[in-house]
Amino acid sequence: MVAVHDSPAVGWGEDGSPVASAGQLRQLFADDMWLDELIDKADANGVRLTGAGGFLPELVKAVLERGLAAELTDHLGYERGDPAGRGSPNSRNGSTPKTVQTEVGHLDLATPRDRAGSFDPRLVPKGQRRLGGLDDMIISLYAGGMTVRDIGHHLARTLGTELSHDTISKITDAVLEEVKAWQSRPLDEIYPIVYLDALIVKVRDGHQVRNKAAYLAIGVDLDGVKHVLGIWVQNTEGAKFWAGVCAELANRGLREVLIACCDGLTGLPEAIEATWPNTIVQTCVVHLIRAAMRYASWQDRSKLAAALRPIYTAPSVEAAETALLEFADSDIGQRNPGAVVTWQNAWERFIPFLEFPPAVRKIIYTTNSIESLNYQLRKIIKNRGHFPNDDAVVKLLWLAIRDIEDKRARERDKDKGKPASRRLAPGKLIEGQTTQGWKHALNALVLAYPDQLGRHVK
Repeated sequence: MVAVHDSPAVGWGEDGSPVASAGQLRQLFADDMWLDELIDKADANGVRLTGAGGFLPELVKAVLERGLAAELTDHLGYERGDPAGRGSPNSRNGSTPKTVQTEVGHLDLATPRDRAGSFDPRLVPKGQRRLGGLDDMIISLYAGGMTVRDIGHHLARTLGTELSHDTISKITDAVLEEVKAWQSRPLDEIYPIVYLDALIVKVRDGHQVRNKAAYLAIGVDLDGVKHVLGIWVQNTEGAKFWAGVCAELANRGLREVLIACCDGLTGLPEAIEATWPNTIVQTCVVHLIRAAMRYASWQDRSKLAAALRPIYTAPSVEAAETALLEFADSDIGQRNPGAVVTWQNAWERFIPFLEFPPAVRKIIYTTNSIESLNYQLRKIIKNRGHFPNDDAVVKLLWLAIRDIEDKRARERDKDKGKPASRRLAPGKLIEGQTTQGWKHALNALVLAYPDQLGRHVK
């Protein structure tokens, strides 16, 4: 038996503990000839790779048990059967069975013990029932949209690892502290543009399941970089809820918002103007068009869309008012009076859009910058009947956002060094999506709002 600390392949950490890479440990516990022989036998007998009785579980089990024995030898100071151990105050005392769950399946280990009970293994610490990246795998599956039950069935079917629903839930709950830290992180003093939109989710509330709105806010900073500012699940309707959200953002350091682009959310304009008096609340033009379309028959929709276009493409407020009056007097407007009323009711929140140059109009006329994110999030939450509570909603959405960004980052890594014309990876979803269009638009905002932005722009 070779003790870990005696091997030249193993280094030492700052705390005096042995440190080794995966390749060094393989050299320590198994030689190439032994591995070749083992693989040949596995191929000849048709042994499974993972799961109960699989090749990898048995290999990992052998390595772990040998490593634990080496740790005990190091702890006692003498090899098994070494005469130097006679009369020692401590000695080996058999083993204790222990089952651990791993990425290759469950392992039944024989954990060695000593008579004094002072042996504290590091390879498989006391009380630890899961090894390797199993927790990370579970969190990744959860972020991809699988429910707790789905994850349990998947692990049992593919790895032969059986975990209770409570255990899987506790593993995913381990990220809640990280979510809370993210949700309360400090923000920049100013975001020229903030987009707000909602996802409808089903959440258990007492003995019934209710539809709730999970709101996401994306802020664009002075460099054109997009950030998800937070996730909020709406428990109460109207101004009280939005006053709390705005107060939270202000307490986290947000001092100025120039344009808040949203979809006529009740109480939001008043809450924004109470917190940031100089902010312009802009109704999403796309949402406004969709709302008007609800009143049109299927045959009239294309005609109605064409009739509305002169309103939101008008060069000035006066021209837009003229276009609205013409639309109201036209045949299509007479057949769809509800569409006319929709635009009249939203007029005060629509016309700020007309004061801006084309570069700014292009980025504030719609909340699509946030809806592209919502589209991907809806694919992840659609498999769930309902969430047990609001925290579960925030947890899944945060994990999904992180998972989506990680996938895109891996795709961008593959495109590094390629000419721009050959890059296929999408831009960053919520961080660093800076383009020339954004830069031109933000420059226009700086010129339009010198008093608000001048003290913030370096």
